[in-house]
Amino acid sequence: YRSTDYGTTYEKLNDKVGLKTILSYLYVCPTNKRKIMLLTDPEIESSLLISSDEGATYQKYRLNFYIQSLLFHPKQEDWILAYSQDQKLYSSAEFGRRWQLIQEGVVPNRFYWSVMGSNKEPDLVHLEARTIDGHSQYLTCRMQNCTEANRNKPFPGYIDPDSLIVQDDYVFVQLTSGGRPHYYVSYRRNAFAQMKLPKYALPKDMHVISTDENQVFAAVQEWNQNDTYNLYISDTRGVYFTLALENVQSSRGPEGNIMIDLYEVAGIKGMFLANKKIDNQVKTFITYNKGRDWRLLQAPDTDLRGDPVHCLLPYCSLHLHLKVSENPYTSGVIASRDTAPSIIVASGNIGSELSDSDISMFVSSDAGNTWRQIFEEEHSVLYLDQGGVLVAMKHTSLPIRHLWLSFDEGRSWSKYSFTSIPLFVDGVLGEPGEETLIMTVFGHFSHRSEWQLVKVEYKSIFDRRCAEEDYRPWQLHSQGEACIMGAKRIYKKRKSERKCMQGKYAGAMESEPCVCTEADFDCDYGYERHSNGQCLPAFWFNPSSLSKDCSLGQSYLNSTGYRKVVSNNCTDGVREQYTAKPQKCPGKAPRGLRIVTADGKLTAEQGHNVTLMVQLEEGDVQRTLIQVDFGDGIAVSYVNLSSMEDGIKHVYHNVGIFRVTVQVDNGLGSDSAVLYLHVTCPLEHVHLSLPFVTTKNKEVNATAVLWPSQVGTLTYVWWYGNNTEPLITLEGSISFKFTSEGMNTITVQVSAGNAILQDTKSIAVYEEFRSLRLSFSPNLDDYNPDIPEWRRDISRVIKKSLVEATGVPSQHILVAVLPGLPTTAELFVLPYQDPTGENKRSAEDLEQISELLIHKLNQNSVHFELKPGVQILVHAAHLTAAPLVDLTPTHSGSAMLMLLSVVFVGLAVFVIYKFKRKIPGINVYAQMQNEKEREMVSQVSHPESRPHIPQTELRRPGQLIDDKVESQLIG
Repeated sequence: YRSTDYGTTYEKLNDKVGLKTILSYLYVCPTNKRKIMLLTDPEIESSLLISSDEGATYQKYRLNFYIQSLLFHPKQEDWILAYSQDQKLYSSAEFGRRWQLIQEGVVPNRFYWSVMGSNKEPDLVHLEARTIDGHSQYLTCRMQNCTEANRNKPFPGYIDPDSLIVQDDYVFVQLTSGGRPHYYVSYRRNAFAQMKLPKYALPKDMHVISTDENQVFAAVQEWNQNDTYNLYISDTRGVYFTLALENVQSSRGPEGNIMIDLYEVAGIKGMFLANKKIDNQVKTFITYNKGRDWRLLQAPDTDLRGDPVHCLLPYCSLHLHLKVSENPYTSGVIASRDTAPSIIVASGNIGSELSDSDISMFVSSDAGNTWRQIFEEEHSVLYLDQGGVLVAMKHTSLPIRHLWLSFDEGRSWSKYSFTSIPLFVDGVLGEPGEETLIMTVFGHFSHRSEWQLVKVEYKSIFDRRCAEEDYRPWQLHSQGEACIMGAKRIYKKRKSERKCMQGKYAGAMESEPCVCTEADFDCDYGYERHSNGQCLPAFWFNPSSLSKDCSLGQSYLNSTGYRKVVSNNCTDGVREQYTAKPQKCPGKAPRGLRIVTADGKLTAEQGHNVTLMVQLEEGDVQRTLIQVDFGDGIAVSYVNLSSMEDGIKHVYHNVGIFRVTVQVDNGLGSDSAVLYLHVTCPLEHVHLSLPFVTTKNKEVNATAVLWPSQVGTLTYVWWYGNNTEPLITLEGSISFKFTSEGMNTITVQVSAGNAILQDTKSIAVYEEFRSLRLSFSPNLDDYNPDIPEWRRDISRVIKKSLVEATGVPSQHILVAVLPGLPTTAELFVLPYQDPTGENKRSAEDLEQISELLIHKLNQNSVHFELKPGVQILVHAAHLTAAPLVDLTPTHSGSAMLMLLSVVFVGLAVFVIYKFKRKIPGINVYAQMQNEKEREMVSQVSHPESRPHIPQTELRRPGQLIDDKVESQLIG
């Protein structure tokens, strides 16, 4: 619908936009109100409708992306940025008729147009984008030419996700290192500098409150705060911050966003209201000089009925709720306007602290010096005619039919009916024109009815426009003090008894600067105000440190401990006495030398650039020789620190711990510093090497095999058996024993930097067992991808074939296909004990089962079908007898004979090995294990140059490796 008579009549425009078009959002160009853009519902279609005649006619344009939000240029009416639902940023220079992709992977709500005056190019776009590996970067580029070659990175390295803010002359980013967030600022697009809070503020969170008038007002949550924030105010560059107010109350918004109980009063620069927490009580304070001085609010002298209010400061005062409405169609609990600078309307209570009960409405018509109670319940208040008319509607969930009007800044109120049928009010729209007296109330008569629009026009109340004689002068003051922010400001106000229409806002009548006094100066960075009013250095601050960036022959500003509040207009007086003085830089020997990485970490990645920063607390930086040794055989020299402002970039080609040293000498002295840098590469895979089966009380070796093999310093966490606590080692191999039979699980976790990888294997433990090597017909190799999943599936098929061919119960058989080619497998013949604990198989039983299996295998009776037409034969290679455990107290003749047999067989195997010959038969289990290891473990290669890292040799275990080992072993 469209109205051209301030809402008296409406025209339906469905046919202008398409009868079946479903609309989702409406935008009005902020620099040309004639231009309107409508978005369609993205679930139906992706289109936009453009009007250049205030919505009378539309042109439809289809899009190949779905718009989530738009950002109009502050000056150029046809320039728009569009953010898509798939995190891509597009630009248009033709008011949405054509679009061009700027960047993919843009962080939501972290894209900005250039700020006029701070950027030379009006078409410059600032944005935060995610890289492929998930890091965030601050990028700038031209809207129509944002190729990789034309993108700039004003901040070196990565930034914390969702931290870019571009506001007025300032750009803010956050970078967390060592578990602490660090904040950086760029003033007027110059190089970034780290924001300096008091040394032990140790911030956990920061929110920029305002950046107007060349100063940053920020809320900082410090290390010992949970639901409160401290307010800090900066110098012009936004670098050095001083405390303005402690323990300001905070809360969570409906979408989880942090809301600070701080309100900037419109129309009066430097005036704020804040709710401060004192001894678990929340009290409202006011400042007129941007946080230098704060005081409680004086409660009204009388209540709504005219009865006296007994409220004595500081024990009792007025407290206000300071939340601003996020709904543009409803007013918040506090309101003020630029065109009505003295009028503040808010809800609150009188007492010792702020309360959510007994809420009343209060108004101040002298900028917060005195207050009056106007309602005993919450109301929404709308400003009309530059504050000449205040409209109040009751906050209620019930339908209403009345509103209240005041023509004398809230001193008296008249009741009016705006509808004959009570209306559930959803919101109120005030016409934004400067000279209009029209508002529209929208709501519904019942929960099932359609919206109702009620136009309320107040022009008929006034019979004329205000003339000069209808106004009186009013001077802004704070409890009688007329000099505020270094000036006396006098405004003109309509006389309360004159009922005339004000029209266009005239602003202040005159402004006169004041003589500077101590009250116009705040404590400088590093100084604190004491009880006598003096600003003295904090215990952690060394005033001479301000000259640390200073070179011999130059000069610097030597602080007096005071700095004038930014935008304070005072002149003369104590200004000269309190202003910082230029002073010649002294010649100093180097002191306080440090070398750190740009991100504050002690780790770097192999083959990637690491940026090292050399920091000097004091010393002549221009005539300084700096020598940096990277610890890998490479060293560099510089002639002054200024040539190293962007850091020193270096690439390490080996993994290890490197000793980085820096030596500084300027003729007056020298200093040195050391950094131990851990160079790593990402750990990609961990494989636990372990036997499938072992005998009871026999030592078992477990080894963690890594890919790549050299990744830096590692920690191994081992879980095995029934242990409730892990074994933590710095070596990748351990030995242990199992004292009882059964299945056991072993897990190893390998910690490499921020990454933790693990592998888990199972091992069967028996008193005795037999092992038989299996081979297969060669055609199986053609289908072997050599991956663990395939080996597990084939092992299950082989076991099934053996059970079918021999009739041996499946509980006696364990098959494990081994890695590598040609394809081989290990067949384990296991004892089996029924659940009653009886009928346990003896050694003779295992021999019989083994002979039966060998017999069937030699007869080619064991085979399986891999796929239609592909038959695989299973053959026996050789049998291994695991060591038998003699449980009797004396050695019988048969046991001794068996032991001699084993020794004889071992000797025969040794002779055969010497002559490089192989014969089928029985070999000792340990030798077969070593053969398997030799097949699977490759030769360890040694790099030509070894970095400074402890190396540990691993024992080669006599065991099987379950997965293919693609690299060397390392501890």
